[in-house]
Amino acid sequence: MASRRPPQPANPAKLPKPPTGKPLGVSLNRALSKLGLCSRTQAEVLIAEGRVRVGGKVVRDPALRVDLNRDSIVVDGEKVIAERKVYVMLNKPRGLVTTRDDPQQRDTVYACLEGLDLPFISPVGRLDKASEGLLLMTNDTRFANRLMDPASHLPKTYHVQVAAVPDAAMLETLRAGVTVDGEILTANSIDLLRSGGRTAWLEVVLDEGRNRHIRRLLAAHDIEVLRLIRIAIGGLRLGHLAKGTARHLTAEELALLGG
Repeated sequence: MASRRPPQPANPAKLPKPPTGKPLGVSLNRALSKLGLCSRTQAEVLIAEGRVRVGGKVVRDPALRVDLNRDSIVVDGEKVIAERKVYVMLNKPRGLVTTRDDPQQRDTVYACLEGLDLPFISPVGRLDKASEGLLLMTNDTRFANRLMDPASHLPKTYHVQVAAVPDAAMLETLRAGVTVDGEILTANSIDLLRSGGRTAWLEVVLDEGRNRHIRRLLAAHDIEVLRLIRIAIGGLRLGHLAKGTARHLTAEELALLGG
């Protein structure tokens, strides 16, 4: 007897898809950040104070999922409209932290933006307090996430002044990488730029940036960092932008970053 095939649905394409388990939309505090109104931390304060309405109702849960394309979000009686996309480059001075709200009340990179007509923008990645140079800031979260994704392998170039003059053997040792606290720290390239007396300048290129990556890599070989300046991200270079100043990226510069 021929085997019978199980009955097949008349039109499989019309069957409902199984749920993926992934929540729809974004959390309300993140939505306010994505719309360019404020940071997520500031959004949580607004929500807790009852100043945010979704669909006409006061919401006090920052984790509430909302659809940016359909839900009406109102803050202090005014509907929140998405701000224009803004892309800014800043020459970060030493001594500023790369955050909007600092619990220790330290000066932040936002001091460099005072007086500029900008919507809320966030740093793309970080430079630690003692580091200087090229910092990107934007309100385009998709653009920022793509640049920060390690899979993008976007090279970042640093000029680093060290309290040593590494010879050829030491440079090869540095290029080989090192494991620190369970993390493997390597660089795409490390080259000697110039030296004088007891100090030298190195050019270090990374395609990913772990916390204090370069400082930890050099410290593992007892090399002290005196200055650390990021001079390029991909094909975008810091150039002659004055320290502590910011400007909008040009269309050509944005294209260098794939924007």
